[in-house]
Amino acid sequence: MDERITVCALDPDAVQRADRLAEQLGALRADTPGEGLTLTVGRDGVSLTGFGLSLRGDFTQMLYRITNGRLSHEMLVKMAKTKSEHPLAVDATAGMGEDALLLAAAGYEVLLFEQDAVIAALLRDAMYRAEGHPVLSEVIGRMKLIEGDSVVLMAEYVNSPDVVYLDPMFPERRKSGLIHKKLQLLQKLEKPCAEEEALLSAALSVHPKKIIIKRPLKGAFLAGRKPGYSVKGKAIRYDCIVP
Repeated sequence: MDERITVCALDPDAVQRADRLAEQLGALRADTPGEGLTLTVGRDGVSLTGFGLSLRGDFTQMLYRITNGRLSHEMLVKMAKTKSEHPLAVDATAGMGEDALLLAAAGYEVLLFEQDAVIAALLRDAMYRAEGHPVLSEVIGRMKLIEGDSVVLMAEYVNSPDVVYLDPMFPERRKSGLIHKKLQLLQKLEKPCAEEEALLSAALSVHPKKIIIKRPLKGAFLAGRKPGYSVKGKAIRYDCIVP
């Protein structure tokens, strides 16, 4: 049993879904939110709560970044630009899927790997709700979530993608207060990457055209591997390795 998490239904209509989710996760099913981390299931979807914080995936909050010509100004989209007619990207550390959404909005088919079952449940719920959105539905249709360790599974699902994207959890990242709160909850579930060499080796093993790595602005290179080039923003940096 996953003792980290409790699953709770917020209304009668959500009871069956909460039961299924608790069974899938091997988590405790409760009638009221627990003192620690709780997945609450309600009309608005699945949320992670605990320690005075709450997190629910909501891709509608990304609309301003992918509409009205703003997408082309995204650093990640610029770095991932390709001449391929049907580009494929692998997001090996999907998290809540925001960066994968940017790549999908730019025309990529995106495979998202997430190894933590609770984070994957939050992401799956966010994708499900976005499927019915008039703008997001087409974008979400290019995203496929695969639950499991990308280091182990990547080679089973893909070979020679255009891009492998890596954004491992990193303890020194500094972001805005809202996003920092999100990271506080996620880090209760998924610790900063301890196997950087294994992650980078797995990415190289599928023979991508390029590997894009998201890092804190002044953070160390992933696994100590110097990139071919880097692009810096105000708070983050993208390193690019061209094998």
